[in-house]
Amino acid sequence: MKTTAEELRGVGLRVTAARVALLETVREGDHLDVEAIASGVRDRVGHVSLQAVYEALHALTAAGLVRRIEPAGSPARFEGRIGDNHHHVVCRSCGVVADVDCAVGEVPCLTASDAHGFTIDEAEVIYWGLCPACSTARSA
Repeated sequence: MKTTAEELRGVGLRVTAARVALLETVREGDHLDVEAIASGVRDRVGHVSLQAVYEALHALTAAGLVRRIEPAGSPARFEGRIGDNHHHVVCRSCGVVADVDCAVGEVPCLTASDAHGFTIDEAEVIYWGLCPACSTARSA
């Protein structure tokens, strides 16, 4: 199994303590926003600027080591589950995000009724609803 540093080198990125800490924070977290990631990185390596976190997230996302999702009306979230074109379910009340495996078929999971000439290689689906905790709170 590759180390985080080896993974960074493998995609042509310079290895820094902040990048290693960021990638590990994202992978150990659960659809974290930038503030939560910055906090996790700071817990591991000390001070790091928010701008450095944004730059590292951009580099790691571009390199395919991190996935960025942007549910409507929510800040961008980042996750370490990559390469499988899974989807997400988002709570309308508290904003919690959970992974959902492909609904049907092979990647890209959904076949467009009209691809308009595009070669489709990914489908991004977000299911919206209430998580169990918010559903319980509403019915109480």
